[in-house]
Amino acid sequence: MNTGSSLETVTLALKDSDFAKISTLVHAISGIVLPDNKRPMVQSRLLRRVQALKMSTLSDYVEFVTGPAGMAERNHLLSAVTTNVTAFFRETHHFETLEKVILPALKKGVLAGRRLRLWSAGCSSGEEPFSLAASVMTVFPNASQLDIRILATDIDQIMVEHVRAGKYGADALRDLENDWSGRLFGLPAKEVMRRGSAEIAAPLQAMVRCKSLNLQEDWPMKGLFDVIFCRNVVIYFDKQTQERLWSRFAAALQPGGYLMIGHSERVTGAALSAFSPEGITTYRRH
Repeated sequence: MNTGSSLETVTLALKDSDFAKISTLVHAISGIVLPDNKRPMVQSRLLRRVQALKMSTLSDYVEFVTGPAGMAERNHLLSAVTTNVTAFFRETHHFETLEKVILPALKKGVLAGRRLRLWSAGCSSGEEPFSLAASVMTVFPNASQLDIRILATDIDQIMVEHVRAGKYGADALRDLENDWSGRLFGLPAKEVMRRGSAEIAAPLQAMVRCKSLNLQEDWPMKGLFDVIFCRNVVIYFDKQTQERLWSRFAAALQPGGYLMIGHSERVTGAALSAFSPEGITTYRRH
């Protein structure tokens, strides 16, 4: 390791052997597949880690992160190679279904003391679980007095800490509609943009529990979920891993529970027998 180099002196090319090592490690840790067309993206993002660690070459970094001394760095590796593209109320049809169909059907039971559990699996920087909380609050204004919880999980510990902070800057707020702004932050969109940052309203933060979780490993949660959002996550896995996850999601849902997935994803394999399609990328557990 050379502690005096700058980005300009770094060897820019990611060698075939190094890309293969990184791809193998990422797949082993997370199940994520890095095809060759992702190499430019991987190279660009790993160069930032090379610079942060003051190394001389990408090969130095690969040797470090794949060795026993690089265990802690693997969190940064996963953060670097995963794509955390999200937005508040992204793919609005899912939230409309939640507010107009799913939650109203459960309302009587929840008001009588039934537990309500939602899971944002692959929550990224938190826009999704906080949008879920805003939808829940719309149907249950007294949610704080009810047995309602939203679990937000992500493999990226850096993203998990971001969710726990509950604070968002101008990039996340740029296309925020006024209604959404009021529900999420308790402020008009113009005021949020004037400030340049905003913090999620306390009642919504209180509803969300955020944890680091690798979907490939054991799931420690007890009890079943009424709704699972896992959108634009499974697409990054190989087919065998995808089908195993669909089945695990089915097993984690209440009978009649809902699974919401990404616009380019489809439930496949054995799990198909457990679900019925209920609209755009929406499935209901038998």
